[in-house]
Amino acid sequence: MKVDFDTAWGGTRPSFFSGQLHSHVMSETDRLTDVILCPPHYLAPVACCAVTRHSIKQGFATCTTEALAQHEALAALLEEEGVRCHMLRPASDLPDMCFTRDVGVATPFGLFALSPALGHRRREVDALLAACRTWDMPVTRIEQGTIEGGDICIARDGLLLIGMSGERSSAAGAEEFAAPFRAAGWEVILCPFHADHLHLDTIFCMLAQDEAIGCIELLDPAFLDAVRAHGIRILPAPAQSAFKLGCNILALGDRRIIASAQDDIVAEILRVAGYRVRTADISQFAACGGGVHCLTQPVRRVAA
Repeated sequence: MKVDFDTAWGGTRPSFFSGQLHSHVMSETDRLTDVILCPPHYLAPVACCAVTRHSIKQGFATCTTEALAQHEALAALLEEEGVRCHMLRPASDLPDMCFTRDVGVATPFGLFALSPALGHRRREVDALLAACRTWDMPVTRIEQGTIEGGDICIARDGLLLIGMSGERSSAAGAEEFAAPFRAAGWEVILCPFHADHLHLDTIFCMLAQDEAIGCIELLDPAFLDAVRAHGIRILPAPAQSAFKLGCNILALGDRRIIASAQDDIVAEILRVAGYRVRTADISQFAACGGGVHCLTQPVRRVAA
């Protein structure tokens, strides 16, 4: 279906940022000020993980109107929380483009354009680079192997976590991305996991400097030990939360979290732990294998 870009987003045209945009993230949980989104005009399930394969088998088909409404509500929620949303222009041949997390990651060393494993997603990187030129934002592009943003977790100053399923992020890509961190004295911890879960952020996400949430049963014991050795407590979520994308949360800083409305268990775990949780209906995106974390590419965070 052809979608009119000017009218399909809730009846209004989304705003696009112009001018200079600065990229800097020292931690996944510092106060979020700027994020890159992309409207889901062309969202469709791609058989790349257990969730999307199940959705396709069950006959799921994206409802563009519903997906746009859910995405617009997420953007509005972010704006209410003081986060500026910068939009990429969607492309009709890129069904995953709304999952902006995977193609770029802001770091203490600037923005890195990543190297997705799937060919069509590499064209999303080109779109990000074009936008960054208009924003006058320098970018470093990963050239070796593959690496996707869902596998990258800048836990806090001095600690970088990288997921390695063997399908989406390769050793070469991980090492190239990690090189400036290692040179700056950061510790880098790799986490192997089953490829059914697509990315690390579907089973593990940071909540605060010293706390995370994760599907303990699905995480590598050595990774859990290494993370805990850094004084990071991991709130256990049930394994079924991986299928619902429940652990795929977005930390806004100051103990504020955006979580999926599709997973009441995770939302309650977070509230009991003292977080202020706001939920977003992401059912259209969850069926396509992505959650709140996947839909957002933080560009700038500032320390509380």
